[in-house]
Amino acid sequence: MFAVTAARFDAAAPLNALELGERPDPAVPEGWTTVRVKAASLNHHDLWTLRGVGIREERLPIVLGCDAAGVDEDGNEVIVHAVIGDPDRGGGDETLDPKRSLLSEVHDGTFAEKVVVPRRNLVPKPAELSFEEAACLPTAWLTAYRMLFDKSGLEPGSTILVQGAGGGVATALIALGAAAGHRIWATSRGEGKRKRALELGADAVFESGARLPERVDAVMETVGEATWAHSVKSLRPGGRIVTCGATSGQMPGAELNRIFFLQLSVVGSTMGTRDQLVRLARFLAVTGVRPRIDRTLPLADAREGFAAMAEGDLFGKVVFTP
Repeated sequence: MFAVTAARFDAAAPLNALELGERPDPAVPEGWTTVRVKAASLNHHDLWTLRGVGIREERLPIVLGCDAAGVDEDGNEVIVHAVIGDPDRGGGDETLDPKRSLLSEVHDGTFAEKVVVPRRNLVPKPAELSFEEAACLPTAWLTAYRMLFDKSGLEPGSTILVQGAGGGVATALIALGAAAGHRIWATSRGEGKRKRALELGADAVFESGARLPERVDAVMETVGEATWAHSVKSLRPGGRIVTCGATSGQMPGAELNRIFFLQLSVVGSTMGTRDQLVRLARFLAVTGVRPRIDRTLPLADAREGFAAMAEGDLFGKVVFTP
């Protein structure tokens, strides 16, 4: 089968570690099943893998990709849940399983014609969603769903700041938050991305680091060092930062004086459960909200999508079709 693989690590030039070509069909362990991939979407996780972050060298070569939608062995249209874990070990939440991993960390991922996953990792694809739209959900959109509806603790009508409009998680946060009745403010360095954030449903947009008209109830933080100080300063007393990533760096100033004096909360969030993926898919089917897709490429042209993500030249998701 044709696949996109991390063949080595290259922290400085990750695309040099990318290989495209034929791979053996995957073996199917007991309790697992094969999905014929119809669409798969790109995440920053895939770039970090090429840089050698979060994976051991003995796992190489490994097929990249966390997200996919396709057809299972019985002909059902399905979405693949990317978290490989045991809910029992996580107290009912597979994302809290100490041994959990994502596809493409221990097991081959979704950037191939076929992917093998545990049977419980298959979620029915609503007929209302295309394969390309459904393939955007398991990482970026599920992460956003959990941040908003699980970790934020906010009711509709709250004011939420989304840092770094343009990425997959950020665009999902804007669209989902607006559909749920929140007032969404978004930041970006680029005027074009700010304009597109408004089109997605943001109520107001600002340049990165700009002083806001008022303090917000919560900040959705995916950027890290570059925006952290602004996120802390933008919160009302008792407000909350929900963070799921640190694409600009993981070592910002802690701002502990503000955090304790204003009684702020910082909450980490990673991915979501299988049940949350089911609810997310239903939410989209009912509301008509759809993932923003920046571009759709044949899997054979995956290098173009990786390059666009590395350069930050995206608004929404990159989707590959085998």
